[in-house]
Amino acid sequence: MNRLFGGRNTGPKPTLNDAIGNMQTRLDTIDVNIAKINGELTTYQQKLSRMRDGPGKNAIRQRAKACLERRRMYESQKDQLMSQQWNMEQATMMQDNLRNTMTTVDAMKTTTKELKKQYGKIDIDKIDKLQDEMADLMDIGNEIQESISRSYDVPEDVDEAELDAELEALGEEVDLGEASYEGADSMPAFMMDQSAPPQFIDEPPENNKVKEAAG
Repeated sequence: MNRLFGGRNTGPKPTLNDAIGNMQTRLDTIDVNIAKINGELTTYQQKLSRMRDGPGKNAIRQRAKACLERRRMYESQKDQLMSQQWNMEQATMMQDNLRNTMTTVDAMKTTTKELKKQYGKIDIDKIDKLQDEMADLMDIGNEIQESISRSYDVPEDVDEAELDAELEALGEEVDLGEASYEGADSMPAFMMDQSAPPQFIDEPPENNKVKEAAG
């Protein structure tokens, strides 16, 4: 049987995209044929408009009618091929959508599996315990800040009269200290006048005695 009808085709099977491509090639060929027929019809129409009635004009008219019949045939084939091509394109879109859906489902399954694995390692009780510990530490920190920022108030039972008396005594001590400081720094009177004798001498020396002492 293989000798009569040929061997079995072991190549890859055609896909919808291959079929759509082949159909588009056929549509392009039909468009070329229709354009050629339209050119012939234009030529015949020009000749018929210039010719008089007679056998020659009738012959050209018959050729023009044959061209019209061929154009209708090509247009009918084109409509059928375009309809088939549209159906195959829809099938291709459905196939692509299904493929994308399956890919999305597989990705969701993988993600769900990974999430279960990761969330399975988390202990909710430990998280709650950590939250409670953090709250306690925050409360302790607030108490420490309040304690550090506390102001020290002056006792209310202070005697104002006693404070005034102490302040006056402090002023007198300051005045007394300044007076003694000025007396210590003042120069003796006998040092201010070098010609005057010291105060402990009762009488001034005589001139003769001074000379004898000097001689």
